[in-house]
Amino acid sequence: MTCTEFLSKLTDYFDDHLEADLIADVKAHVKKCSHCEVVMDTTRKTISIYRENELYEFPDALRDRLHAAIMKKCSKSN
Repeated sequence: MTCTEFLSKLTDYFDDHLEADLIADVKAHVKKCSHCEVVMDTTRKTISIYRENELYEFPDALRDRLHAAIMKKCSKSN
């Protein structure tokens, strides 16, 4: 499995929509690829935080900078 294939299967992996052989492929890839291991761990933590409904308050200046950066990126895509 390549990193691109791993990323394409990640959502289905977390949603339990993969067959056993693909689950094994994903796990084997993560064991040998530290980059994808970080992606999987970060995704798992993000899902956990979301499910626990933990709210994080950002300072107004940081929130404004993040919003501006996202909007700038989105406008470049269109």
